[in-house]
Amino acid sequence: MGYCSAMGNVREVRIARRTGFCYGVREAIDKAKEAAAAGKRTHTLGQVVHNEGVIAQLQAQGIETVDTLDEVTEGAAVVIRAHGVRPEVLARAEARDLDVIDGTCTWVIQEQREITKLVEEGYTIVLLGTPRHPEVVGLLGFAPDAIVVDEEESWEQIPRRKKMALLSQSTQPPWKFEKLAAFMVSRCHELKIVNTVCPVTIRRQEDTIEAARQVDLMVVVGGRSSANTKELTRLCAIVGTRAIQIESEEDLTDPAVFAGVSIVGVTGGTSTPIEDLRCVAERILRIAGTAETAAQAEELATAALSAAATPAGRTTSLPGIAVH
Repeated sequence: MGYCSAMGNVREVRIARRTGFCYGVREAIDKAKEAAAAGKRTHTLGQVVHNEGVIAQLQAQGIETVDTLDEVTEGAAVVIRAHGVRPEVLARAEARDLDVIDGTCTWVIQEQREITKLVEEGYTIVLLGTPRHPEVVGLLGFAPDAIVVDEEESWEQIPRRKKMALLSQSTQPPWKFEKLAAFMVSRCHELKIVNTVCPVTIRRQEDTIEAARQVDLMVVVGGRSSANTKELTRLCAIVGTRAIQIESEEDLTDPAVFAGVSIVGVTGGTSTPIEDLRCVAERILRIAGTAETAAQAEELATAALSAAATPAGRTTSLPGIAVH
């Protein structure tokens, strides 16, 4: 097509603020790395993050992903990922004398405590969430009788009870939780609403919307199966900005995607390292930048990252930056 030789129109790439790993994911990854660095045989129970690149990087450091505790030999370290697990999983790991490193997100631990209390108080619990999501599976370990609902079509199945409580999987969209809360009012006499939508998820959605309003095209970076990434793509469309969703810079091969586009925004899901966003920004400028911006792709991408990443938003994937 001879397209590559022609210069594009992209003069600027902006990275949404407060992106990169959420602190729950970052903590779990750091705990796994620390255990391996201390010379322990280290495993993570399930994928510690839905990101193939990060998993490969951890494997290179000797950190293996296992699906069940049966795959872990006695005395080895096993990291519980941010999503958390059913209480019996922790009990079994301890009974087998495994070195349990609990990387459950503090927000999820709070959810587990809240749900346990509601069960004790006799509430019928409704949980907004994806039925087989690991966080939901873990929460159901604390409230086996909870009713899990996801899409609006399934809400009619919610029974009518005197006392009901509503909670949410932490990464569900706030608008959906609010809509379900309104629906639940007609289902019971007493309704207790505990807003367990994670504040990091909410902030990321706000920052993505803000970025989308200022650009011609949004590039959303995250796992194809990541719910919070899909939601970011959906929000861009609601704002009226065209958005494409990719897993990594390698998915960007066709400059035609950026035809007529001058300013591009980049955002990422909670399992996307902030360094990946810098690489995506650089790739966009290289394949679709003007002659001037393509030539400075690396410096411009680094500057875009510096403008977006506050120190608290940095991740261990950034080279040369110590994370305490």
